[in-house]
Amino acid sequence: MIWRCTGPRWSEGRPGIGWYAEQRGERTSLLAYGQRLAFTGTGQRTCLGVWRGGRRTPCPTAAVIPSRSAGAQCADCARLDRSFSVAADTRADDPRPYRVYLAWFGPGLIKVGITAEERGPARLLEQGAVTWTWLGRGPLMAARRTEELLRAALKVPDRIAYARKRTVRDRLPDAAGRAGEVAGLHERAAALAGWPETLERLPCGIVDHAGVFGLAGLPRPDRQPDRMTAGGTVAGLLVGAAGPDLHFADGLVMDARLLAGWVLAAAGPDAVTTVPVTGLAGEEHAEQEGLF
Repeated sequence: MIWRCTGPRWSEGRPGIGWYAEQRGERTSLLAYGQRLAFTGTGQRTCLGVWRGGRRTPCPTAAVIPSRSAGAQCADCARLDRSFSVAADTRADDPRPYRVYLAWFGPGLIKVGITAEERGPARLLEQGAVTWTWLGRGPLMAARRTEELLRAALKVPDRIAYARKRTVRDRLPDAAGRAGEVAGLHERAAALAGWPETLERLPCGIVDHAGVFGLAGLPRPDRQPDRMTAGGTVAGLLVGAAGPDLHFADGLVMDARLLAGWVLAAAGPDAVTTVPVTGLAGEEHAEQEGLF
């Protein structure tokens, strides 16, 4: 039975790594800070297919995908995914309630977004939001209109590059300082006119993920793998995780999305990191991430 990695997962408020095997379905290996991780890529990185309706449909051609891509789908499967996607505005008739949120990732790094109410705070964990609050709840299109209103009026984006987020996590202001920035923006948002009538406004309720992410005493990240390779190893002591990023005690930070599509084998106790690594880019060089 071959279990292929499906990338980073957050479950029960903890980071994890997802896996998929045909005929066996999905499972998640939860991670713990202080745990040593050591794994080696084997074979080729292949497309994970399409996730829809609570199940995965494998890629019909098991297409090989680039090792540097943060996505683990071939062009055809990605196109099929986006044909039925909230992110691509192709599900305007989605009957589920949605929530609008403010998410803070570091000084000046704050965004507005929406997520299905049934997902709770999962989206905020997946994005690596250090501090956040809900703004409102209602139908999808009302939530989307509110998102656009707030982006324009408050001059905040709907996306922030992960490369920017990971450069500031080791030097954040204290909890009171970051909560104050979020609360202040919530107050400004609540005072705006033009909210859709069908969107219920929600009071400010600050949630802080610094403890969940293990950010206290986090070593300054200084390098990152730029890809996983066949025969290449990542090894180290896990000390923190935020969104898709795994932080190690030696300053290495791994974007776990690069693991998706690989079959990973356990490496020995003396294993060291051998995959290609690059220095961590500063904020001014960060590229914009995808919408979701």
